[in-house]
Amino acid sequence: MAVKEGKRIRSTREGIDAAKLYGIQDAVKLVKERAKAKFDETIEVSMNLGVDPRHADQMVRGVCNLPNGSGRTVRVAVFARGAKADEAKAAGADVVGAEELFEVVNGGTIDFDRCIATPDMMPLVGRLGKVLGPRGLMPNPKVGTVTMDVKGAVEAAKGGAVEFRVEKAGIVHAGVGKASFDETKLVENIKAFADAVAKAKPTGAKGTYIQRVAISSTMGPGVKVDPASVIG
Repeated sequence: MAVKEGKRIRSTREGIDAAKLYGIQDAVKLVKERAKAKFDETIEVSMNLGVDPRHADQMVRGVCNLPNGSGRTVRVAVFARGAKADEAKAAGADVVGAEELFEVVNGGTIDFDRCIATPDMMPLVGRLGKVLGPRGLMPNPKVGTVTMDVKGAVEAAKGGAVEFRVEKAGIVHAGVGKASFDETKLVENIKAFADAVAKAKPTGAKGTYIQRVAISSTMGPGVKVDPASVIG
């Protein structure tokens, strides 16, 4: 038996043509108008890519510094010692440590959203792969989270840097702002994210790379976006 849609879900879909590709400006307007939850909904972008991430030369991974921030409070952990630990604390890191932080995380306490490490700490942090990996928190030099520039990495994470990694189905997605952002800022963030994904095109990608784009709010319906309106 088909599940009946609630009135709220039906009403949010009214006025959206499911078969149409909207320009990014119109798509953002439609999504913002329908973000009616009692909390400030996250605006999310989803991109279907012409890649098969099972092949190493078709993996897509990177980081995007959103020009207008993500709108969310990001808790940052840093694995570092000595002067670099002091630098991390001064930059605003929420959790800083070495062996003692390893023990806390290894015990299953993960009170952070982003994890940064200096290169000398990676032999220790690498042992946390089974804990951090499944949560997408493992530091990686490709996205700037294994670095000696601890200050820059912490500030980027706090300022709205979002990491992305293609999933098995060839989809990349990320939160790119809040429903309370004005339309111009959301459009700028979405274009910056799409540009970062475009620049991360792997050598093994064949045919059309960015195939489909859609945006939605946490509780709202998806709106299909014309890829040409977000790229370039």
